[in-house]
Amino acid sequence: MSSFPVTDAHIHVQPWWEIKPEVLEVMTRGRADVDELQQIMKSPAQLLRRLDADGIERAVLVNYPSPDLMGFTHSVNEYVARYCEAAPDRLIPMGGVHPRFAEDAAAEVRRAAELGVKALKVHPCHMQFAPNAYLHDLPALRAVYEEAQRLKLPVMIHTGTSIFPGARSRAGEPIAVDDVAVDFPDLTIVIAHGGRPLWMEQAFFLVRRFPRVFMDVSSIPPSAILRYFPRLAEVADKVLYGSDWPAPGVRGMGDNLRAFQQLDLPADAFRKILADNARKVFG
Repeated sequence: MSSFPVTDAHIHVQPWWEIKPEVLEVMTRGRADVDELQQIMKSPAQLLRRLDADGIERAVLVNYPSPDLMGFTHSVNEYVARYCEAAPDRLIPMGGVHPRFAEDAAAEVRRAAELGVKALKVHPCHMQFAPNAYLHDLPALRAVYEEAQRLKLPVMIHTGTSIFPGARSRAGEPIAVDDVAVDFPDLTIVIAHGGRPLWMEQAFFLVRRFPRVFMDVSSIPPSAILRYFPRLAEVADKVLYGSDWPAPGVRGMGDNLRAFQQLDLPADAFRKILADNARKVFG
């Protein structure tokens, strides 16, 4: 066990009553804990008990609207803000704004912040646009980044593939985040999943190039992390630990954490990745 409080910077506690049936089937296929998960989606107390059992002090609850592909609407911002009010010292609400489904994207970002949302998620594979689509045909995405930068809301951008029905994995190529980091230099960006399993070198480049670009290693089997990122210790001050629980393939937060703690990393790297960096990004 860690001698410091661990933050899981990427878990999905979401309003499953909005999710599309075909997506929920992929999410729950082969799981033995579906009943517990259904309860957790409605009960912060249940989640806190799960975090305690798994040795995790704080968690970032990742939500984002994707009405056409996943089923989630902009009401996820109200849901996650209200949910995390039960334990604001332990639960960090992450919401989102879908620029193709928001009448006024900047106003929607402000509304999310007023509700108490502390960070935003952009999911190119599920929202079906590139992270830099504001350069081409989606000016509302520029408004999302501009307002997040102004309000000092970190933005997590999904990178890598997705297996959910209808997802466009080509939109998960990290190098497009280069434009975002150049055009919004005061925006804190977290590259989710480190571009796995196709574009890890791009993610590593971006983390090293830009002072405000971080990455998380969620959804990567811990046994594969150092194969994907053999120089992880060099960027330990820019990496966040996350599990992606309960995404397909992630059976438990505790098991994932214990496997990560077995990696051959220096003690100070563990402290930064498991605790310090999340506080730096999310407060």
